Amino acid sequence: MTKDRLYLYDTTLRDGQQTQGVQFSTGDKMEIAEALDALGVDYIEGGWPGANPTDSAFFEARPETRATFTAFGMTKRAGMSAENDDVLAAVLNAGTSAVCLVGKTHDFHVERALGITLPENVENIAKSVAHIVAQGREALFDAEHFFDGYKANPAYALECLRAAHDAGARWSVLCDTNGGTLPVEIGRIVSEVIAAGIPGAQLGIHTHNDTDNAIAGSLAAIDAGVRQVQGTLNGLGERCGNANLIALIPTLLLKEPYASLYETGVSMTALKGMTRTARLLDDILNRVPQKQSPYVGASAFAHKAGLHASAIIKDPSTYEHVDPSAVGNSRIVPMSNQAGQSNLRERLREMDVQVEKGNPALGRILDVVKARETEGYSYDTAQASFELLARRELGQLPDFFEVKRYKVTVERRKNKENRMVSLSEAVVVVKIGGEKRLSVSESMDETGSDRGPVNALAKALAKDLGPYQAAIDEMRLVDFKVRITQGGTEAVTRVIIDSEDAQGARWSTVGVSPNIVDASFEALLDAINWKLLRDRVQIPQRALAGE
Repeated sequence: MTKDRLYLYDTTLRDGQQTQGVQFSTGDKMEIAEALDALGVDYIEGGWPGANPTDSAFFEARPETRATFTAFGMTKRAGMSAENDDVLAAVLNAGTSAVCLVGKTHDFHVERALGITLPENVENIAKSVAHIVAQGREALFDAEHFFDGYKANPAYALECLRAAHDAGARWSVLCDTNGGTLPVEIGRIVSEVIAAGIPGAQLGIHTHNDTDNAIAGSLAAIDAGVRQVQGTLNGLGERCGNANLIALIPTLLLKEPYASLYETGVSMTALKGMTRTARLLDDILNRVPQKQSPYVGASAFAHKAGLHASAIIKDPSTYEHVDPSAVGNSRIVPMSNQAGQSNLRERLREMDVQVEKGNPALGRILDVVKARETEGYSYDTAQASFELLARRELGQLPDFFEVKRYKVTVERRKNKENRMVSLSEAVVVVKIGGEKRLSVSESMDETGSDRGPVNALAKALAKDLGPYQAAIDEMRLVDFKVRITQGGTEAVTRVIIDSEDAQGARWSTVGVSPNIVDASFEALLDAINWKLLRDRVQIPQRALAGE
């Protein structure tokens, strides 16, 4: 059976940039555009040329891509021709092969927001699209507020669509701009639009997530006949965001009936990079990845309950809707005081540690986990710390180095501007193969600001680890979480540290102590030891001999 082609249109660089707190640099946009092209989307909307310096600079420097680069703008203004509208000219001057123009399709917005007559708005749409086509460009019309407009005045909303279609628009995109239209309404209205004479092969869908239905609405539109779907990476976008392509694309490729009915520009090989692409965007935005994100989150394939883990060992499909490797993710069996030996043996198997059923070490590991969790530890998310604990009980944890002592001081002093500022300093002494190494580090960053005592301690610990330095230098701390597990004078601090290396591996470690510095240092030590363990770093013979 021949599959219908679905076209994927990414607007991360335009609509996604409207997310509160998000501002891409030109370099950020270049990196994201290249990742989108590698993923296989059909259109990359780069922004609004002329609207701001960053977008204008990006269009001048944009990379060569297989995907169709698209410039975004608005239809011409009333009272002037399309040829003489300088705002429209700036969009055309970006030189993209495709141009997407937004126009009103809701009569209320035309009369209230634009302050023009309904016929004038229809003329603006038709003349603008015709001008784009006359320039030899692919024209797209973003029908703003289409669903609200259709519900208020279906005849006028359709008149606006016909104006764009008859003027030569390749795509007319139905926009749920306010994000309040439910999937059942979207499906019905799209069907009525197609029945009214606008071909589904020339219709697109653009949903917002204000009711948490953006993906459901997009699928409803596809079911009804649209053949272009728009969205953003990680669901970025104004207010509650747009349809999340990171979740929508795997659904189209892996779920029925979509996998059998449609094809996209994303290959199954490219789909395996989905998790990496999602985390790349989080890195650019300096955000912590959402663990519960569908398909790509760290917890998307986590199985905590013992009953679940037992079934997963027999057949992963018992509690997994897709193979995690299909999207570049991996299965996790967390350890907690709810865990049984089924969880434990499966977790050890994933660590490439084979332990026979009934081995007394299994009971010891569970006892240690349960005892430590009563002290405030949590191995539910700190999988790297759990692996170190288990290997220690099994006698499989190398002694890479020994920490002899450490000290952290925080000093208040006057700077050159005679202002009181903090300066944190740490001293760490480690012993590797009989040789002591002392490292001192300050927490001052390149701007002269103090990054705090934990930062100073992390820098000092990783400053000179001799034969292990190459492995440690590519590590970086990506998140630091602190929680007080008891109140009052007996408060206990739990620190969770997320680390990452140059290969994209990410791991979490935990430390617990009444002292936040001690808890942080414990988590930092685990992070380094797990990295050395994972990389199978060899202990120097001199260290093994204890010289």
